[in-house]
Amino acid sequence: MDQQYVGIDFHRRRSVIVRVSASGERLGLHRIVNEPFDLAEVIALCGEAPQVVIEATYGWYWAVDLLQELGAVVHLANPRALNWGDRRVKNDVNDATDLADMLRLNRLAEAWIAPPALRERGSRLPRCGSYVSWCAIEPSLCSSGPGSRHKSTR
Repeated sequence: MDQQYVGIDFHRRRSVIVRVSASGERLGLHRIVNEPFDLAEVIALCGEAPQVVIEATYGWYWAVDLLQELGAVVHLANPRALNWGDRRVKNDVNDATDLADMLRLNRLAEAWIAPPALRERGSRLPRCGSYVSWCAIEPSLCSSGPGSRHKSTR
């Protein structure tokens, strides 16, 4: 089976999932209630190690954790950096399709998926100054070195 790319337009109660092939052909469109069984059922159709993109919206943690457990390669889309282009119609199906296409074409603005233990620690912080907050709870992620975006002041 060819590599599948999966775009998930994720909402609190329901989601739209679009599966596309490496050539961009739509393989499936699924509307699900956000339940682990329903998500697992759709991902089972995607073959081995599908590339899955989900937008970093409210409540994404459980879905990403489940997708990773199911063997998917998960990418978290940064909602503030997404370029939806000049679409005349914006709906859930188009959003999920565009997410899958951005991933397939290597044009996806990705956000970092923090490990579950770090997410738990971070959830106790105030919701402001996210980079400063992460540095407060995990300084090793913020120090200078290869891959670092900011220089250490130490």
